Amino acid sequence: AGVVERAEQMLRPLAYPDADLTWVSHCVPGTPGFELLDELPRPIDYDFFVWKGVEPDLHPYGACYHDLAERRSTGVIEYLRQNGVSHVLVGGLALDYCVKNTALQLRRAGFEVLLYLPACRAIAEDTAQRACDEMRDAGVILCADLERLD
Repeated sequence: AGVVERAEQMLRPLAYPDADLTWVSHCVPGTPGFELLDELPRPIDYDFFVWKGVEPDLHPYGACYHDLAERRSTGVIEYLRQNGVSHVLVGGLALDYCVKNTALQLRRAGFEVLLYLPACRAIAEDTAQRACDEMRDAGVILCADLERLD
């Protein structure tokens, strides 16, 4: 429902309640764009894993909810609370959409959020800067080097 063929067709408005912009197909399980970094565990080896964006009419940006209205939890917040987590380190793609929304959702849920900038990539420089400003204003700690994570 909002998947387009080419990058230049991306980011066009949609009128769906849970998919607001067009995107090229991305992060599809079993395809080259889905792999994690070699240093990270395989998805099956994590204690908790979120399948995101697999339903064509639902394209949430954050990892904490399945819908844009943030009513259908993925269980991430509950899992973190149940396990006594207070600080969350965030990175990924795309900084200016999915990463930003995940960090903000976690902050609203009361977690201390550290965003490791070298582990992120953005769609565009201008939206990345706005996203960083918004996250910083919300109390997300932006880290550009490993020493800052200590």
